[in-house]
Amino acid sequence: MSGTVDFDSLIHLFRTAAARVKAGADELGRLDSATGDGDHGVAMTRAMAAIEKGLDDCQARQIKTLLQGVAWSVMSIDAGATGPLMGSLLMGMEEPAGEADEIDAARLAAMFAGGLTKMRAVSKAEVGDKTMLDALVPAVEALQASAAAGDSITAGLVAAAAAAQTGAENTKTLQARFGKARNLGERSLGHQDPGATSIALLFRGLADGAASLETN
Repeated sequence: MSGTVDFDSLIHLFRTAAARVKAGADELGRLDSATGDGDHGVAMTRAMAAIEKGLDDCQARQIKTLLQGVAWSVMSIDAGATGPLMGSLLMGMEEPAGEADEIDAARLAAMFAGGLTKMRAVSKAEVGDKTMLDALVPAVEALQASAAAGDSITAGLVAAAAAAQTGAENTKTLQARFGKARNLGERSLGHQDPGATSIALLFRGLADGAASLETN
């Protein structure tokens, strides 16, 4: 792919990411069964379907409008905390996108940083609390570092995906402080957080989507 992401390329990234998360739904459900209700895979599948619907429904070929529509589509789903959390991530990306027709690596990093800020406002969790943020924060930091180094968007997303995966795996060492898992206390140790894993899957899909554009 080129050094920027345009409207069509962004749609491709979102579709690839949604497909990757949906493909991992069984894993997410299995992880959630150990510490929660076991429905996180279903919830994320609904969220990804809402993203796809938002992409399909967007009439104006504007990145900011696309993000707004996708965010509201996800916010409207019935999936417990997943809708507000994932919706806030997407909603926070809208303002940094601005009126740009194409997004470079620095702007993409700023968009995800904006999404992180918005999700933090909704979640109230911090790194170490065994939540989505344990994968999202390192992913955004990796994306920002890559952009600052002048790397390509694909390289940045690959680095972000790796950081998110490491963050998700590290939640095995953490005690849950949010959600139903917090009721387990120390018994939540040794289990990988499904929310953090879903973020890792999302960034892996984004990275795969960017890489596939480079080969076309």
